[in-house]
Amino acid sequence: MERLAQLRADPRVTVRRAGEADPLGRCVVYWMQRAQRARHNPALEVAIEAANALGKPVVVFFAPMPFYPHANLRHYAFLAEGIADVAADCARRHIGFVLRRWPDHRLTSFCEEVRPALVVGDENPLREAEGWRAKAARQLRVPLWTVDADVVVPTLRLEKAQYAARTMRPRLQRLLPQFLIPVPEAKAKHAWKMPRGMQTLDPRITLAELTEGWPLDRTPGPVSGFRGGTVEAERRLRTFVKSKLARYDPARNHPEVDGTSTLSPYLHFGQISPVRVALAVQQAEAPEEQKHAFLDQLITWRELSINFVRYTEDYDSFECGERWAHRSLGEHAADARPVLYGRQQMEDAATGDELWNAAERQLVSSGWMHNYLRMYWAKKILEWSRSPAEAFRTAVDLNDRYLLDGRDPNGYAGIAWAIVGKFDRAWGERPIFGKIRYMSRASTGRKFDSRRYMAQWASG
Repeated sequence: MERLAQLRADPRVTVRRAGEADPLGRCVVYWMQRAQRARHNPALEVAIEAANALGKPVVVFFAPMPFYPHANLRHYAFLAEGIADVAADCARRHIGFVLRRWPDHRLTSFCEEVRPALVVGDENPLREAEGWRAKAARQLRVPLWTVDADVVVPTLRLEKAQYAARTMRPRLQRLLPQFLIPVPEAKAKHAWKMPRGMQTLDPRITLAELTEGWPLDRTPGPVSGFRGGTVEAERRLRTFVKSKLARYDPARNHPEVDGTSTLSPYLHFGQISPVRVALAVQQAEAPEEQKHAFLDQLITWRELSINFVRYTEDYDSFECGERWAHRSLGEHAADARPVLYGRQQMEDAATGDELWNAAERQLVSSGWMHNYLRMYWAKKILEWSRSPAEAFRTAVDLNDRYLLDGRDPNGYAGIAWAIVGKFDRAWGERPIFGKIRYMSRASTGRKFDSRRYMAQWASG
């Protein structure tokens, strides 16, 4: 069909399993994983348009499981809080929503029940999620398309690894007119009717119910400062645009007042679209230079991080570093460290640096750390570790375990920038760091009210 061919050719779409849609199929399944929302979601819109062309209903299949590396109770609490928003938006649009949990989480089993004509999924560049999509493509009997729903410009349009923001920025700017546009909300022409006897969980499921019996790290518990879900993400976006955007560029480097959007957890879980955020900022009544500064972070730097993960096999390892950085760090491997701290001492915020300890307490207790301090935090781990490789492991482990926006391309790219020079240049040589950019406690603390920040996080 012509409309299906148009959808298949969309630059956001990757055909994972080729073939024609099954004419005897009863529906189109949207396999929801990374893009956990039913608003401004290009993957869902492709599924709806395909279903309309085939004359069939759409059903969203969402099935959390406990085996994602480093995911723990804190992360699943945030995820669970967003489920009801997805279900409500699906119901409003006459789209089905089936919620299951491990061990009843398999896409192939669900497809055997509903017999789809086509399956549409969303994209995720991390290796584990990419592996799940490759496995699904092998096991399904119908076509599988995935849609790059959580970026502005589809990552594959950039074709290869980009090595710096300055080289990626002009490429993105050329493509923005094509992709930085509202995602039209398609109307589902055929309402989903739940087959009799089909099993689905209540979308108001509690965290205890969702994770019951799961082999899960339950030590990092839920946090009170963030609530998951699209409704809360939209509220934070409105607050940022109205109250913070006009002073974004100076305020974003002040952790004690936090002039950032705090949207990164919602972007990580796909509970809000980066296109939706970017358009709201573009349309805001704020100085153009402030809009530009924010959009450069949201689009250039965030999508550079996603590009890095997609094209770098060892993105969460010391091995991902630049050659000059490896060489320089190697030359200083035997340098005496002023002090050595083990992983547990760092996790307990038991170092001799009270600014670093405050940042670590914020990380552990709130699930969040201000972006400016993330750089200092990672660089001090390099200074206090036996080797850069050990420092990288420690930073990744703490980042992924405690941050709500951990286990994310942004985090891996940030650690790689801080420890192994990714996206940076060689600086003046110094002990331990070699030519890696250095940040001192004194210079960092002069840029904001560090005393106020340390007082805020004097204890967990």
